[in-house]
Amino acid sequence: MTISRRCELGTSKFHTMTQASLLETELEQLECHFTWELKKEDTDITDLLNRLEQNIELNLGGKAGVSQTHNTLAFVKYILGSFTEALSNLQKSVELTREHRESNCDKWLIVSYGNLAWLQYHMKSYTECESYLQKLRVIAEKFPPPSASALHHEVLGEKAWTLFKFSREYYKRAEECFRKALELEPEEGEWNAGYAIFLYRTEKDVSSPTDSAAIKQLRKAIETKPDDDVLKVLLALKLTLYKQYSEAENLVEKALENSPEHPHVIRYIGKFFRNQGSVDRAIALLKRALERVPNSGFIHHQLALSYKKKKVNLHRARNHHRDSTEIQRIRKQCIYHLQLAITLNPSFVLAMSELALLYGENQELSKAEELFQATFQVAKEKNDACQLVNVCYADFQLHSVRCEPLAIKHYMEGLKMGPNTTEGKRSASSLKKIAEKRISRNPSDAEAFGILGFVHKEKGEKQQAIECYEKALSHEDNDDYLQNLFDLRLALQ
Repeated sequence: MTISRRCELGTSKFHTMTQASLLETELEQLECHFTWELKKEDTDITDLLNRLEQNIELNLGGKAGVSQTHNTLAFVKYILGSFTEALSNLQKSVELTREHRESNCDKWLIVSYGNLAWLQYHMKSYTECESYLQKLRVIAEKFPPPSASALHHEVLGEKAWTLFKFSREYYKRAEECFRKALELEPEEGEWNAGYAIFLYRTEKDVSSPTDSAAIKQLRKAIETKPDDDVLKVLLALKLTLYKQYSEAENLVEKALENSPEHPHVIRYIGKFFRNQGSVDRAIALLKRALERVPNSGFIHHQLALSYKKKKVNLHRARNHHRDSTEIQRIRKQCIYHLQLAITLNPSFVLAMSELALLYGENQELSKAEELFQATFQVAKEKNDACQLVNVCYADFQLHSVRCEPLAIKHYMEGLKMGPNTTEGKRSASSLKKIAEKRISRNPSDAEAFGILGFVHKEKGEKQQAIECYEKALSHEDNDDYLQNLFDLRLALQ
């Protein structure tokens, strides 16, 4: 090779490197999936992929929702190294956006163009990358944002949905984006719906429906998206918590009439009927939904919970021989659907806990213990449902293993994580039953009074806690009881 040829190649390589460096500087300023710090390790990528593909297959959210889903799916495909599939999904996103937003759609394309610019950059198609950057420059000139640091509501809303779908780790960021998007465009149906679903999933127990931000937002979302039957059923589920059954039933019947084949609507209606005691109807609806989406871990889980409710009802009926075979058959159905749910979503903590409990019921104790330990690990890594896992493990130890000390330990762990949650109340109730049963057998059982003292202390009932610790110390010297008593008396001064 001649010296001049080498120089030409060197110059060309240097030019390419410089071009890539200049492009990267501009790319990093974009608002899109590639700059939103979406990390593979923060999500169950298999479950996310299944959910996104199902949403597209079922056309959930119409063209607008599916367009956003294609954007997120493209990024997941990129993470998995499937650049061609990523490109195809991004092109589909642009196509659907143009169809849905026939006029003035440029602001709705900002995220898609940003993703396309980044993907072309990673594919070393620098000319194509520059082309998309130029499109974004034109949009920025045509539609300047409200301020240098602000974003268009179209971008904020899509960012919020993306963070919300991608991982529970990003819920706080998602909430902030939904709020900001709605401040800019209070009547946008997509953002109202997203924020409503976010609040439905994250709101803790509140004393009345008037205090429920989720109920208020669900009503607002239904106003802006009156054809969204998922929102109607979510509102119905919330209303039943406050015994507003008439309105709830009306909402469910309307949703069922409008969307009798919509799997996402049916899965929540199934949950509604199960909660209201119509277990067979719930099972029939969920089976029908499963025919359309056989790979839905959520629906398999809901079916398992419905069979579990049926099993509990049969236990209460107490028809012994006739029912024992039926109970075993239903338990097998529960296990089958939970195993499928976990196969489809290997980090489904709720399903893992339920399955481990059922293994315990079947006296498959080593299998149950192994699954519980795996569940503890997943819950800790995800920082998700740790309280529930502790309470389920305590139930397992108490009822299947018959190990009361370990049960007490984990009920206490569960109660410490929050006394006012459903799991916290379950823990308090179980500890109280254990303590009262022991005291009925032995009125001098110091540990039992200590357990009651702990329950009252965690619930904020200081005077009752003091009385229990005093009784415990009257039967046994114990440094922990003494310290708790000292702290409680000090708090009352």
